[in-house]
Amino acid sequence: MTLAELRIEDLRCIETAELQFGSGINLIFGANGAGKTSILEAAFLLGRGRSFRTRSNERLIRHGQTYCRAIGRTGGELPQSLGIEARRATESESGTAARLNGAAVRSYADLATAFPVQVLDPDAHKLIEDSATRRRRWLDWVVFHVEPPFAGAWARYQRALLQRNAALKRGLASLDTWDHELAKEGEVLSASRERVLAALQPYWAELTTELLGLDLSLGYAAGWDQSVPLVDALSASLPRDRDRGMTHVGPHRADVSLRIRGKAAREILSRGQQKLAAVALSLSQLEFLKAEHSLRPTLLLDDPSAELDQERLGRFITRVQALETQILVTALERDYRLFGQPEHVFHVEQGRVIRV
Repeated sequence: MTLAELRIEDLRCIETAELQFGSGINLIFGANGAGKTSILEAAFLLGRGRSFRTRSNERLIRHGQTYCRAIGRTGGELPQSLGIEARRATESESGTAARLNGAAVRSYADLATAFPVQVLDPDAHKLIEDSATRRRRWLDWVVFHVEPPFAGAWARYQRALLQRNAALKRGLASLDTWDHELAKEGEVLSASRERVLAALQPYWAELTTELLGLDLSLGYAAGWDQSVPLVDALSASLPRDRDRGMTHVGPHRADVSLRIRGKAAREILSRGQQKLAAVALSLSQLEFLKAEHSLRPTLLLDDPSAELDQERLGRFITRVQALETQILVTALERDYRLFGQPEHVFHVEQGRVIRV
């Protein structure tokens, strides 16, 4: 499920571009600010429905335009077409629309199934440093690909959570209907997350030892005290929930914990070490998916050598090469060969993309 073709329209500094990719290494080079990362954003958009650089797809729209588009086609025996369009808000419409094989999709999960994609960029350290939201998203992506009930349970949980929070704000007396739905789907979500995190542990342990030389533990905090059922935790939290108009316990409050000798990793690791830990998190997913599920997501590498010393970089390169997956990598120079000989090379200059 590689990305064979990509068309970009009015996305950041790129007015229009068409690229054809090989199933191996694809190099995108050019000066800083030329638009290299925007190409990776467009590819990521096709598989995730959002950017990895901003929460708002509207910010991707080129200055002075009303929309941006990314259109792609996957390779393989059963190619699929994907499309994403983000529009500026007006009084009548706003938001992002996605299509798969010409039909509108209700959930970005359909895109993720058609085109699995992961990214490593210079802000990778934020996976360690920032809030739990990033780490939940990191975990849920891999859980989605290996636990079939997860996507449905996640969607039902989110709907029930929105309804419960709305009921809290309206001051409704009974929340039993939403509590039981949250508890049922929340237990499914949490169990799926825990199973997958347990399966990732051997990959994680090997990578952190090799890349960081540290014993860095990886754990899961479910979002409630699991000594009691979730439905009981929701009941116990009700006074606080009513007071603040929101639900304070459940899988939407979960976190992936990284600790060294019992202390939070972000309090001990340097920024460079945080990036290596984030790299290990993502590579552990990719190695697990390849080894145990025969799945090789496309890997986007944005300036991968930044902040890595030569020894760590060499180890990182070896692990990436072993994935035997499609790679889209950005660099400043055309002769970039860290991951091997590129199949296709593109030069980006002031938003213009030329195959060389």
